[in-house]
Amino acid sequence: MALLNILQYPDERLHIAAKPVAAVDERIQTLVRDMAETMYASRGIGLAATQVNVHERVVVMDLSEARDELRVFINPVITRREGETTFEEGCLSVPGIYDTVTRAEKITAEALDENGKAFTLEADGLLAICIQHELDHLAGKVFVEYLSPLKQTRIKNKLKKRTRETL
Repeated sequence: MALLNILQYPDERLHIAAKPVAAVDERIQTLVRDMAETMYASRGIGLAATQVNVHERVVVMDLSEARDELRVFINPVITRREGETTFEEGCLSVPGIYDTVTRAEKITAEALDENGKAFTLEADGLLAICIQHELDHLAGKVFVEYLSPLKQTRIKNKLKKRTRETL
C-alpha cells in the first residue's frame, strides 16, 4: 500500500467533478486500500478520491474509535435528505480550519462496496454529515465554500501564508 498526496485548498484540482467508476476491479480496490492508508495516517475520518487527485467516485471513511470499521462507497449517491443540522467540520484538504456547516440531518445513500456489491444505507448524525461532506468533494466542492466570501478569503490567505512559511 502507498500513502497518497492530499491536495490542499485552494488547489483547483479539488474543483474537478469525479466521474463514475466503470468497474470495481483490482485498480479500484488498490485505490481504496491506498486511500484508507492515507486517511488513517492523516488521522482523518473520511477521504474522497478527488482529494488525492483521482477524479473517480470513490470515498472511504471510518468513524470508529478503534479505526477498524472502514466503509467504502463507490459511485455513491444520496437519494433522500431529511431535516437540517449544523456541525463543526474540518477537512484533510483544509488543514487546521474548522467551521460550522448546515447539512441534512438524515440521509439515504446508495453505493457499491469494495467488491462491487450494491448497498443502501440510512444515516444520521456524524455519519450523515461525513457522507455529505465527502460527496461534495466528488462534486468538486470543499466545505469552506459554504462559508461567507469574507471567511473564504481569510482561509485562502491563511493557507497561502502557511505554505509560504513552510517553503
